[in-house]
Amino acid sequence: MLSYPQIDLIAIQIGPIKVYWYGITYLIGFGLAWILAKIRANKLNYQWESEVISDFIFYCALGGIIGGRLGYVLLYQPLEILNDPLFVFKIWLGGMSFHGGLIGLICGLFLFAKKMKISFLEMLDFASPLAPLGIALGRIGNFINSELWGRVTTTPWGMIFPNGGPLPRHPSQLYESFAEGVLLFTIIWIYSSKPRPRGTTCGLFLLGYGVFRFICEFFREPDVFIGFIALNWLTMGQLLSLPMIAIGIYMLWHYNKKSPSALDPQL
Repeated sequence: MLSYPQIDLIAIQIGPIKVYWYGITYLIGFGLAWILAKIRANKLNYQWESEVISDFIFYCALGGIIGGRLGYVLLYQPLEILNDPLFVFKIWLGGMSFHGGLIGLICGLFLFAKKMKISFLEMLDFASPLAPLGIALGRIGNFINSELWGRVTTTPWGMIFPNGGPLPRHPSQLYESFAEGVLLFTIIWIYSSKPRPRGTTCGLFLLGYGVFRFICEFFREPDVFIGFIALNWLTMGQLLSLPMIAIGIYMLWHYNKKSPSALDPQL
């Protein structure tokens, strides 16, 4: 059994001002996305200045954060608002839904594509390789917060989390950080490094995340206030991932069949 590292949730405190590690992981994720967006824009010959890249990240960050928080509150803890109306704003305490964040991100990309007069589908392809490293860092934030831990295990790498009871559990946040983050990034970045039919990079992201999330959910403890959705094993995360898998498969099949030619940016 491994020892869970005791990490202060507050990274920096100056007087009443507190900066949490959870927030820092998101800031680092957006910073990495900015760098990758710059590299990707240059590779695709987009004539984007640094200000345009910053606007792009702003739209993504705003949509992702709003969608992620609202998704978590509405899907996982809707009754908490009755006890604390300000609960929806307390993102530093943790509690972000990836699937809600994805919807918010898509909305942000739609608005940015409209502003820049870019094909929405092309914008989705552009953004897809930028997301996984942010997901990886978000899962690290979950680990630091000692939340979303795994199911009880007898494996040598099981950990006793501070608020997870007396038994060792899978560090499922780290599994997700690697699979949904590092591994997914590697796959999509390599795939998108060559011209591809428009829509397929986004399709690969949806399929890849959906599959990895579905698998990782078998090691993650279901939320106590929801439990299993069906069959005594299906979790909310798996249920929400099924549409992603289906849409991803369809996009890969449809756009490869419809447009076998390479991506042709029109900026």
